[in-house]
Amino acid sequence: MRIIGGKHKGRILKAPTGHNIRPTTDRARESIFNILTHSINWVGFNEIAVLDVFSGTGALGLEAMSRGVSFGVFVDNNANALKYVKANAAALGESRNILPLRLDATRLFEPPRASRAPFVLTFLDPPYGTKLSDHALTALCHNNWIAIGGLIVVEINKDDKLTLPQNLSLIDERIYGVTQVKFLKFKSD
Repeated sequence: MRIIGGKHKGRILKAPTGHNIRPTTDRARESIFNILTHSINWVGFNEIAVLDVFSGTGALGLEAMSRGVSFGVFVDNNANALKYVKANAAALGESRNILPLRLDATRLFEPPRASRAPFVLTFLDPPYGTKLSDHALTALCHNNWIAIGGLIVVEINKDDKLTLPQNLSLIDERIYGVTQVKFLKFKSD
C-alpha cells in the first residue's frame, strides 16, 4: 500500500496482516482522489483539515494530507489501528499534523477543540457488512463534526445499503470491485 499522489507520492504505508483492518485499495483510493480533484465542485485540499473515521491505517486521511490538507483527525476505536496511523504519519513527517482519537464513531459527542472541526472533507470507511456507517453519519451530522457544504466520502461493500440522514444528499457514487463509494454533501436542516 502506498501514497498515490502529492508530496508523499510513492511512499509506502504500513498495514497489519490479517482481516482486523481492511485498508482501501490503491486503485479505489486513486479513483476517489481523482473524483475529488476533477469531478466535484468543492473547496479543494489546500490548507483544510480532514476527518478520517474508522481510519484503520490512516491511508485516506494521509493521502489527503499528501495532496495539501494541513491537518488530519483520525478516529478509530481500535488502539492497534491508531498505532498504525501514528507510525505512518511519522514515516511521512506528518506527526505534528495529526490528532488520533480513540472513539466509537457511532457514539460521538461534540468534537474536541484540538480537532479543528467542523470538517469540509470526511472519509468514512467502516467494516463491510455492518450498519456502522448509518450510525456514524448520524452522530457526525448531529454533533457539529461536519461543516455546512462539507463532503463525506463513504466506502462500503457493494451489497451494503446506506441510510442517509435527511441533511445529507448523494452527489455521486461508484463501484470498484466489491467496494461501493458514495460522495455525500452536508446541507443545513
